[in-house]
Amino acid sequence: MEHLKGKVALVTGASRGVGKGVALGLGEAGAIVYITGRTDASEQSQFPGSIQQTADEVERMGGKCIPIRCDHRNDHEVEAVFKQIIEEQGWLDILVNNVWGGYESMVENGQYTWPHPFWQQPVWRWDAMFQAGVRAHYVASTFAARLMTAQHCGLVVNISFWAAQKYMGNTAYGVAKAADDKMAAYMAHELRSYNVAVVSLYPGLVRTEGVMAAAESFDLSNSESPQFIGRAVAALAEDPRVMLKSGQVLVAAALAQEYGFTDIDGKQPRPLTLEEA
Repeated sequence: MEHLKGKVALVTGASRGVGKGVALGLGEAGAIVYITGRTDASEQSQFPGSIQQTADEVERMGGKCIPIRCDHRNDHEVEAVFKQIIEEQGWLDILVNNVWGGYESMVENGQYTWPHPFWQQPVWRWDAMFQAGVRAHYVASTFAARLMTAQHCGLVVNISFWAAQKYMGNTAYGVAKAADDKMAAYMAHELRSYNVAVVSLYPGLVRTEGVMAAAESFDLSNSESPQFIGRAVAALAEDPRVMLKSGQVLVAAALAQEYGFTDIDGKQPRPLTLEEA
């Protein structure tokens, strides 16, 4: 399955969850995968996983993965990531903007505040989603675009979600994801003449560490592994006609049907609709 052999990818926020899954999917496809995250092997986090652990898993699959500690709220650290990639590889084919903020401390003073109305939400949550989410995607895309326009090829994927189009219990989250989708569409317009594609990609219900920790609260019958999202990104990167999709919102499970790949358990999850999401 090494259809991406020789391709260079960067996945942001890949210590765990969907980002880790994307790294695994791209490594499985043969790409050289750089990953970023704030949690390295020597640090402790309230969440399991680290960029070193992700890199080790990619390597065990036979892929190549280079972890770089980076706080995407710090532009200098982000710039250093791209400098390292250019020094070591000379180019970048794929950027996956997965890093996101605002999920931290959903429980405050003993209360689960995530589903509260916006006027009862802490303002820091809005700031975190736009600073460590939307802005982080914008900055990484800026550095990637400078490389990809010179190459006249490339793919940028923003990991987004249905909350961009439908209220799903948190105003700040929905607004931030909608901004991310619109940013991808406008970037796609400006990059089209350079043969650089930009898309938003929606997972379904993903079996991340957080979801599995509360598995009894979810119907997992139509769920997806994190690596399934990586296979969707790999399929897009392999598609010679990917520019026809540039600027669009895409659904990972629908891409699986179109491109003919399955999840790691051999299943093919059913694509959700806006009404079902």
